[in-house]
Amino acid sequence: MGIPETLLEVRETNKEGYSPVIDYCTWRVAVLNFNDDLLPENITAMQRHNETDEVFVLLRGHCILFVGDGDDENVTNIFAKNMQPLKIYNVKKSTWHAHTLDRDAMVLVVENRDTTFGNSPFSPLSGRQKQMIASLTRELW
Repeated sequence: MGIPETLLEVRETNKEGYSPVIDYCTWRVAVLNFNDDLLPENITAMQRHNETDEVFVLLRGHCILFVGDGDDENVTNIFAKNMQPLKIYNVKKSTWHAHTLDRDAMVLVVENRDTTFGNSPFSPLSGRQKQMIASLTRELW
């Protein structure tokens, strides 16, 4: 006998890229899987969320979390963290960030449900910054 969905909701996804899985009141759980846009050579911008922190948990594979400081429109410095499985990484509100994942990676994402492109601007990366992301990836992997 199955458990009614009013008591227990079970979801999964294997789609490429970012996929919201469960929304409730003010929060959202999503999954980030590999897609070609996340290859280091394809990262052309960093994003920030102006109204919320964002939590990432590496479930499998490899993921580098890039974070940057700067002003409201530009990234100035880029840092890289090679994520460890099952550790919780909380990217603080208004912190520029991006990721690169290997093909087997799966990252759990927790954020505010109302996180949208309207409150999450992108900052284009310069050629030097793109080279830095490629270099940091080579160093960590």
